[in-house]
Formats: sequence, structure tokens, C-alpha cells
Amino acid sequence: MRILVDIKDPQIKALDDCAHREKKSRSALIRQAIDELLARRKAGDAKDAFGLWGDRKVDGLDYQEKVRGEW
Repeated sequence: MRILVDIKDPQIKALDDCAHREKKSRSALIRQAIDELLARRKAGDAKDAFGLWGDRKVDGLDYQEKVRGEW
């Protein structure tokens, strides 16, 4: 799929320099950058949730049993 994106001249110059150094096309570098961004964001979602219960003073199982007991 093709997409139209506005990129400023200094970014194009830097991208061209990277492409030349890495012997890759500009498009390949942009796809790689998008893949890396999406992977970081996905990994961040898991990190955001990890340890959420850690600051609580109540044991998780006790809390679960109490809440279920209210049903």
C-alpha cells in the first residue's frame, strides 16, 4: 500500500544519508522505522500494566475473594 506523507527537507536529507550509509532504500528505512515504533509501543503496553497491584496493601487473592463474595 502506498501512503502520502509530508517530510521536511532536513529529515529527507538525514534519511538519504542513512539510506546511503546502510545501502538501503529510503522506503526500506521508513518501513523499518515504523516497525520499530510499533514494536516499542506494543512492548510499552505490557510494561504499563506490569506491577499495577504492587502498591496496594491488600493481598490480591484476598481482594478477589472479597469482591466475589459480594455477588
